[in-house]
Amino acid sequence: MGTNARLFWILGGFFILADVAYIVWSLLDPLHMKVEWVGAVAIGLTGVLSFFIAFYLGRSQSSVGGLLPEDRLDAEIDDGDAEQGFFSPWSWWPMVLAAGAAMVFLGLAVGAWVAFIGATIAVIALVGWIYEYYRGYFAR
Repeated sequence: MGTNARLFWILGGFFILADVAYIVWSLLDPLHMKVEWVGAVAIGLTGVLSFFIAFYLGRSQSSVGGLLPEDRLDAEIDDGDAEQGFFSPWSWWPMVLAAGAAMVFLGLAVGAWVAFIGATIAVIALVGWIYEYYRGYFAR
């Protein structure tokens, strides 16, 4: 994380310098001679966001209290393979949930009635996924 934090500090500085150059360049344009605010704000906020990410990564590294396996040159592959959680190997509910979420977003583009159908499917899929181990073949 330390290397990532340093990279984001450098990236944030680059975007702030690029923002200053963009503003100066737009002021030197002989046809308009005014700041083009959309690009200036977008590049400036990109720099600010890079600084936020760098600050967060730096604070996260200091709270961990040491180097992560990704940052060590002598680390083995087994050093970074922590358990990621439990996932149902034969579950179809995540695909049904994804289809419901896709219908919700399709409904934002096509019509609200599609979003309501997608939301209903997504809620049913979420409940099915949560209670999958309480009924049927895998019940405990």
